[in-house]
Amino acid sequence: MTSLESDIDLLAMEARRSAVAPRRFGAWYVAEHQIRVWRRYLGVNIASAIGTPVIYVFAFGIGLGVLVAASAGPGGIDGVDYLVFVAPALIATSAVTIVSSEFTYPIMLGFKWNPTYIGMNAAPLSARQIMDGVILFVTLRMLTASIVYYLVMLAFGAVPSPLGWLTILTATLTGLAFGTPLLAYSASLKEDRGQFAVVQRVLVLPLTLFSGTIFPLTQLPWFLQWIGWLSPLWHGSELGRVVAYGAERPPWLIAVHVIYLVVLAVVGWRFAVRVATRRLDK
Repeated sequence: MTSLESDIDLLAMEARRSAVAPRRFGAWYVAEHQIRVWRRYLGVNIASAIGTPVIYVFAFGIGLGVLVAASAGPGGIDGVDYLVFVAPALIATSAVTIVSSEFTYPIMLGFKWNPTYIGMNAAPLSARQIMDGVILFVTLRMLTASIVYYLVMLAFGAVPSPLGWLTILTATLTGLAFGTPLLAYSASLKEDRGQFAVVQRVLVLPLTLFSGTIFPLTQLPWFLQWIGWLSPLWHGSELGRVVAYGAERPPWLIAVHVIYLVVLAVVGWRFAVRVATRRLDK
């Protein structure tokens, strides 16, 4: 064996050793990359994470809540004050807002405008690891934002149950149930022709109004209630109310909420991985 062949073999061996960690922890590397990008806007993100729940709790608890309490009477909504009723829906809505932001334009950015996903895939990272890393980062972001939201709710007395901290998990699950199908859709797009604007106006905004968030779903006409039944936001809000103030819901319905959200999250994740694999592993 010549010296040149020996050097090539050594370099190949070193390359294989260097690829072991990325192949094993690739999703975490992708999440780390996303976190480093997010840190560039740390001040704005922190201000938004704190300011948004404070403003919303003030608006619904002290603003709209006063009007609702005056008309609802001493029983309130669902047997509690309006702020207590709406708080679990607000934290779930904040998670949906995060995924509707992170799983739209940034995904097209990674595939097309600034093709970092293509660069990652050229390294020892698979399409699945890339998608897993993106989902992992967004999940961490939802968790931290939900923790801040919960602390604000707690400060305003909007979480009377000792199990109220579970709203952090129900909100995150709601975000994943809504977000992973959106991720799969975004990963399939080759051109931006206003699809994301349509998603925001036709899907995200109506769901916040027709998912039993700011008023009970039963107050909608019967022919519109099906929108809430299909909406992850309704299922997540109802789960949040069960743990936040002990809302009385039949056990079978609680099981339906959990199963529906988990199935949506898993199916959306599988489709996102399949679309990204078809697009990157060519």
